[in-house]
Amino acid sequence: MTTKVIHEANLAEVNQLGDNSAEFVIRPLFYGYGNTLGNSIRRVLLSSIKGAAITAFSIEGTNHEYAAIPGIREDVVDIMLNLKNIRLKSHSDEPVEIAFEFKGKDAGEDGKVLAGDIKLPADVEIGNPEQIICHIDDPNFVLKMNFVVETGRGYLPIDKASADRLHSDMIALDAVFSPVLRVRFKVENTRVGQDTNLQQLTITVDTDGTITPREAFEEANAILVNQYTALAGSTTVESAPAPGIEAETDDSGLSLPIEELGLSARTANALVNNDIKTVRDLVALSEVDMKDLKGFGSKALDEVKTKLTELLK
Repeated sequence: MTTKVIHEANLAEVNQLGDNSAEFVIRPLFYGYGNTLGNSIRRVLLSSIKGAAITAFSIEGTNHEYAAIPGIREDVVDIMLNLKNIRLKSHSDEPVEIAFEFKGKDAGEDGKVLAGDIKLPADVEIGNPEQIICHIDDPNFVLKMNFVVETGRGYLPIDKASADRLHSDMIALDAVFSPVLRVRFKVENTRVGQDTNLQQLTITVDTDGTITPREAFEEANAILVNQYTALAGSTTVESAPAPGIEAETDDSGLSLPIEELGLSARTANALVNNDIKTVRDLVALSEVDMKDLKGFGSKALDEVKTKLTELLK
């Protein structure tokens, strides 16, 4: 039988694996679309989700990245690396400047200065407040810093950050804006009723905590929709709901095993032997599909149609 339409994708499951990790199961997919969708969604998730990062900073008493700072264990290069690891979320489309002052006597015995010690404006949030900025060894030392937080997508190289920095006396940072840390996908074969030429796509998304995996997943797909809509022009293609989806909108007894449907033993055995195990599997079949089942005759077909009418009315 020739397929006339490419059916729509269906987000069948969303499984939360951790605070910042989730698994998205898409099924059933038109054959071959597992890799098509998996590759495109993964690339957009890793490269194009909006995020925020520190793009420039200054430390009072220094004017370049190779300076040592009396009273601080790390040099400026070490502090730069630590600042790049701070995960941020900004609700402003404009650069946000943040002034930070921290007294050595407030650092405790270990001298740690953490990202969570920064007093943030209302439009900026930190996703990993435990990130270390530096260690203060002198309790009389007062650390004074300024940051510029910007939003963007993808990666900002150091030369571009330096050319666009707001203040020439600040040290520019290359920045990774993406809040998505890791994306994996897996494609498997699946079936709906007798249709075995279908696929299941499982995408696992890990974020840095400034955005949920669900938000990142939906943003990536919205970006792809915008791109493809612009290219499609006025052309439209007929589509249909994924196989079995219409039936699943009514959950009255669809999970019921075939053996409990009240069919004759011969009809029930014929269905089970053809791997039709639940009512959901059964309603996904057309009348033509049923006639093609091995050991399933016209009497069995009439019996099933009568029983389904009673069950789903």
